[in-house]
Amino acid sequence: MTFKEQLLEGIPDKLPRVKPYDTTVNHAPKRKEILTGKEKKLALRNALRYFDKKHHTVLLPEFAEELEKYGRIYMYRFRPDYKMYARPIEEYPARCRQAAAIMLMIQNNLDHAVAQHPHELITYGGNGAVFQNWAQYRIAMKYLAEMTEEQTLVMYSGHPLGLFPSHKEAPRVVVTNGMMVPNYSKPDDWEKFNALGVTQYGQMTAGSYMYIGPQGIVHGTTITVMNALRKIGKSPSSGDRGTGALFVTSGLGGMSGAQPKAGNIAGCVTVCAEVNPKAVATRHSQGWVDEMIDDPDVLAERVKKAKNDKEIVSIAYLGNVVEVWEHFHKENIRIDLGSDQTSLHNPWAGGYYPAGLSFEEANKMMAENPEKFREYVQISLRRQATAINKHTAQGTYFFDYGNAFLLEASRAGADVLAPEGENAGPEEKEFRYPSYVQDIMGPMCFDYGFGPFRWVCTSGKPEDLARTDAIACKILEEIRENSPEEIQQQMTDNIRWIKGAQENRLVVGSQARILYADAEGRIKIAQAFNDAIARGEIGEVVLGRDHHDVSGTDSPYRETSNIYDGSRFTADMAIHNVIGDSFRGATWVSIHNGGGVGWGEVINGGFGMVLDGTKEAANRLKSMLFWDVNNGIARRSWARNEEAVFAINRAMETEPRLKVTLPNRVDDTLLENI
Repeated sequence: MTFKEQLLEGIPDKLPRVKPYDTTVNHAPKRKEILTGKEKKLALRNALRYFDKKHHTVLLPEFAEELEKYGRIYMYRFRPDYKMYARPIEEYPARCRQAAAIMLMIQNNLDHAVAQHPHELITYGGNGAVFQNWAQYRIAMKYLAEMTEEQTLVMYSGHPLGLFPSHKEAPRVVVTNGMMVPNYSKPDDWEKFNALGVTQYGQMTAGSYMYIGPQGIVHGTTITVMNALRKIGKSPSSGDRGTGALFVTSGLGGMSGAQPKAGNIAGCVTVCAEVNPKAVATRHSQGWVDEMIDDPDVLAERVKKAKNDKEIVSIAYLGNVVEVWEHFHKENIRIDLGSDQTSLHNPWAGGYYPAGLSFEEANKMMAENPEKFREYVQISLRRQATAINKHTAQGTYFFDYGNAFLLEASRAGADVLAPEGENAGPEEKEFRYPSYVQDIMGPMCFDYGFGPFRWVCTSGKPEDLARTDAIACKILEEIRENSPEEIQQQMTDNIRWIKGAQENRLVVGSQARILYADAEGRIKIAQAFNDAIARGEIGEVVLGRDHHDVSGTDSPYRETSNIYDGSRFTADMAIHNVIGDSFRGATWVSIHNGGGVGWGEVINGGFGMVLDGTKEAANRLKSMLFWDVNNGIARRSWARNEEAVFAINRAMETEPRLKVTLPNRVDDTLLENI
């Protein structure tokens, strides 16, 4: 069968052959035993409902074995035979070009060069899934192939509920992931209900079909590292000679794999620890990290030389990051910047590998003795925090990189709390170290409306991506000429980024680009793309963003951690964001529980928009992108964030129909005697 025929087939009438377990692919760890005997039967009943009764006798023991062996039913037998990657849009069978673009984005998320655990349909973060199983993938792709412009596909946590009548201006797909009743949103609830096959963890851009490989975060990481350098009095490098600054962090998986590349762009010596040999090898082969070292003594000598010579180099340490922090203190190596980007939103199921256990030992223990594994993780977090504290006492600037490191370390009893600690008020910081949003991204970017705007060239042609880079650069340079002083640095950093994008070889998977831009920049760039499509200069373009943005996410320990009016624990903004996007022209919208910092810790919304060169697309992009950004600025200004008040006043000047409620300041002296 051809590729198109296989997509149109959906669930095959004749069972495909059993596929051998491919040991060359990076697989998800076995999930812990969580279901009772009755619940296991329910999980099997739930899985079999995707298939004709004539197949149940064959599939039942097979699915039971998967559940026992892996803790989940992935339906490996139904994994397609064709290669998974973002094919050019013309290669997809579709009655609607928007649907073809969505199929392209789904396949990009499952590309073996992009996905962390592709056979388990997990894109990044250890558990960030596109679908729960391969039956869901097959049905969803068939629906998309059949969809017209008067239908909408409804996705319930990976499950394709069905195609429903709608209209041309409605979203083609509406996605939810993990939207639990609040009292059922603890970590073990995810384990249980995911094993039952009724919900999934969509991360941010995995379950919303908008992941573009580590490039998706590398720009934000670059901005973070450059501004962290500025905070310690060092200017980011602009040539071949580095800053001499050492950046130590960990994680080379999905999103964390961006860190060494960002360190190179900023001009650092970067050491990124990773315990998974396959992840290290993948990032090295892709050019995202320069060197690999597995001996702490060799690492120490290499770092001393690199710092002394002011090299720009990134080094993957195959081992535990705790060893790096402790060994560098012993060797008296000064760490200038420190962070961590292991998947601590998922600490008990492979998101964090503790010191004292090998990679294989940890995988075995987390499945067979989860309580013992939990103890090892918490001991390791305490050790890591102790070592970090020794370095910060000598001048290291450490920041939490939004992975719940400080939160989980505090829960483990590590010394990471500020003086007020757990008793800190809403206007105080509870941790001794800031999150990067509190110190950098919030006041410097999000409050001004700058966030991770991205696009994908559906033609699959590198030359189309190069043309869009040039268009975006020209637009940004024009905007910078009349930009106020408050955002000149952001504009300059973004122009520098886009000019170096081709040279830095950022593409993994689809021909995609990311760029931090505000509403003005996003709208003008998107309009220029749409005009170029209309002239036939480039093919259709998919617009999107990370949920890690101005208004997409309510996350009290990350995206909204610099909001101090007590509202950072509310989620009105994210919900309104996705509702507003859906009727203003988004091609697909998504709302998730748990992406980024953990199940039950965050609500985030995202979108995708297909530009096809039409007048209708031009109208949609203006309406939706303006709302998508300014919803968040308005909320941030109401929280009394001065940068956001400045930005929303600018927005109201440019758009007379926008009228936002602004805060009145209270004189602090009035409250002193209350």
